[in-house]
Amino acid sequence: MARYTGPQTKIARKFGEAIFGDDKSFERRNYPPGQHGLARKRGKKSEYAVQLMEKQKAKYTYGILEKQFRNLYEKASAASGVTGEILLQLCEARLDNVVYRMGIAPSRRAARQIVSHRHITVNGEVVNIPSYHLKPGDKIAVREKSKSLDVIDRSLSSASAVYEWITWNNDTKEGTFVAVPQRIQIPENIKEQLIVELYNK
Repeated sequence: MARYTGPQTKIARKFGEAIFGDDKSFERRNYPPGQHGLARKRGKKSEYAVQLMEKQKAKYTYGILEKQFRNLYEKASAASGVTGEILLQLCEARLDNVVYRMGIAPSRRAARQIVSHRHITVNGEVVNIPSYHLKPGDKIAVREKSKSLDVIDRSLSSASAVYEWITWNNDTKEGTFVAVPQRIQIPENIKEQLIVELYNK
């Protein structure tokens, strides 16, 4: 199963944002990676470079590699509506992302592992595909045998974010993907229009 497994802080420093979540190393070294860091003279980026950086930021944020991301873009562009917004909605509707949003996992990378290890059910059936596309009304739950896992308990106890488009019951460890989120409900700092412009070149 292809996924990015390299250093996360280095990537976060490249974009100047903690895109993988809380990161003490990033907070200590909040400047570009490389030998010279802030001292490096960086000229004005070209339009293409800015668009490419935005696409890479989106890919790393959601943990999606190029081929999958391209497929999502083509699906978004074929749908009716604003392509960039639909692209982000498709990313948000991935099972690993919703598991992360519900607080079952502390990060999307951890959520991907929890799903892959068969700890999550969708509508009562075990699903171990992180990229599984959820539809409004789908019920997501922690598998009965996995409800006592420490990693899940720790994550749920520290989760504080609330999203209008999902519900979660901590007692039963079940939730619902209520609706596809609107762009204003997606907190990620991604300029999706730049990604659309890049793919349209």
